[in-house]
Amino acid sequence: MATIIDRLGRVREFRLAREADPDLLARVGAVKRFQHARFARDYAALLADPRYTAAARFFLEELYGPEDFAARDAEFARVIPWMARLLPEDVMRMVADLIQLHALTEELDQQMAAAIGPNDLDERPYRAAWRRVGRRDDRDRQLALLLAVGRELERHTRSKMLATTLRLMRRPAQAAGLGRLQSFLEAGLSAFTSMRGAHEFLQAIELNEAKTIDALFAEK
Repeated sequence: MATIIDRLGRVREFRLAREADPDLLARVGAVKRFQHARFARDYAALLADPRYTAAARFFLEELYGPEDFAARDAEFARVIPWMARLLPEDVMRMVADLIQLHALTEELDQQMAAAIGPNDLDERPYRAAWRRVGRRDDRDRQLALLLAVGRELERHTRSKMLATTLRLMRRPAQAAGLGRLQSFLEAGLSAFTSMRGAHEFLQAIELNEAKTIDALFAEK
């Protein structure tokens, strides 16, 4: 639990640094929008397939979206002790992986933003910034965490207890001002339940993202 809260605190530090530097804030936004557009292009087929639309949209908007997740993160920080008492240990491991992915993504995005030039971001400066930042092990870990969250979500679709717990949490969560967090958890579970098996979906992401990472690091 302490590790989760520490990582959320780290994300908050990144946000404070951006708020103090409007140029950095703009560049981070440009990096996030570029990556969001790339994901939408690469996975257009998944987004268009009724079986995978909800899960692909969840990944696109909730994990790689350009939105500022400050409000959701604040809700997480407030409710983590309560979640640790209420939810099973394996669900909390999924939450820990999710927050680790979030913190790592924010850190890498901020480093990418610091490495790009002042002009509008397009393919060439993005790829150059990627190589300057480096950190191959962390890029591989970022992908591994994304896949782990997906596999954990799929596993929890078979848990009637979790679905029931989330339904019971809905009204108290909204009353406590935790509606965004509740919606996030329910959306992820619902998206993966509707797929009726996530193997092909996650395999497509794994193959494409690994290929993209290899290609970017192979460039000179």
